[in-house]
Amino acid sequence: MKDKVVATALDAVSDIPSGASLAVGGFGLCGIPDTLIAALADGEATDLEVFSNNCGVDGQGLGVLLGAGRIRRVTASYVGENKEFARQYLSGELEVELTPQGTLAERLRAGGAGIPAFYTPAGVGTPIGDGGLPWRYDAQGNVTVASPPKEVREFNGKRYVLEESIVADFALVHAEVGDTHGNLVFNKTAMNFNPLAAMAGRVTIAEVERLVEPGELDPAQVHLPGVFVQRIVDAGPQDKRIEKRTVRQEGA
Repeated sequence: MKDKVVATALDAVSDIPSGASLAVGGFGLCGIPDTLIAALADGEATDLEVFSNNCGVDGQGLGVLLGAGRIRRVTASYVGENKEFARQYLSGELEVELTPQGTLAERLRAGGAGIPAFYTPAGVGTPIGDGGLPWRYDAQGNVTVASPPKEVREFNGKRYVLEESIVADFALVHAEVGDTHGNLVFNKTAMNFNPLAAMAGRVTIAEVERLVEPGELDPAQVHLPGVFVQRIVDAGPQDKRIEKRTVRQEGA
C-alpha cells in the first residue's frame, strides 16, 4: 500500500489552485485542520468555495482565510460567531448558501458514496425547498442571487425535497491519530464533520496529531479508512482553543 505522508503542510496544499472548492472538517473550533488552513493562508490561492459546518471565528480556523478575502462562496449550516463573515455577506463580498445541518452532513456523505442526490423531509415548505434564500447581496443590501426552488416529491404520503450531494476538489481534515496509509482515528467530538468532509474530497489531505506505522492501529478502531485519504501530514500536538469560555460567578 502506498505511503501517503507529505513532509510539510505547505507541501500538502501547494497545488490547491485559486477557484478550488474545499470541504473542511470541524465544528466551531473543535477538530478544525488549523495547520492546513494556516499553510493555505501562506500561499496565494484565492476565490475559494468552501463547504463546512461553519466558517470559524474572527481570526481563527477558516476565519483566517475569510479575513484575508480568499473565500468567494460558503455553504454552511451555522455562521453566527464571525463578525467579518456577516460584514462580507451583507456587503455583497461573499456568497452564502445556508443549509440544514443534517442535510449538509448527508450531502457530504452522499458525495463520497457516489450518490448524486437524495430526498429529505428537512426544509419542505420553507425557503430551503421553495427557494428565495438570499445567497448574495449587493453593496446597497439588495438581493442579487437567491436560492432556486428544489424538486419536491411525495413518498408514502409525506413530502420530501431533493438535495444534491457535494463533491469538492479538495478536503482538509484533522484527526488525532493516523497511519502512513491514511487510516484515521478521531478524538471524541472532534470527529464531527471530519469523516464526511474527507469522503467528499477528490483529494483529501489529513493532518494528524500523531503519526504511526501501518499495523499499529486496531482495524476495528479505525474511524475512516485510508481509501478516502490521499495525503497525510504529521502536525504534532495541537493547541485546543475554546470558542466560548463560560464560568460560574464565585459564590453563585
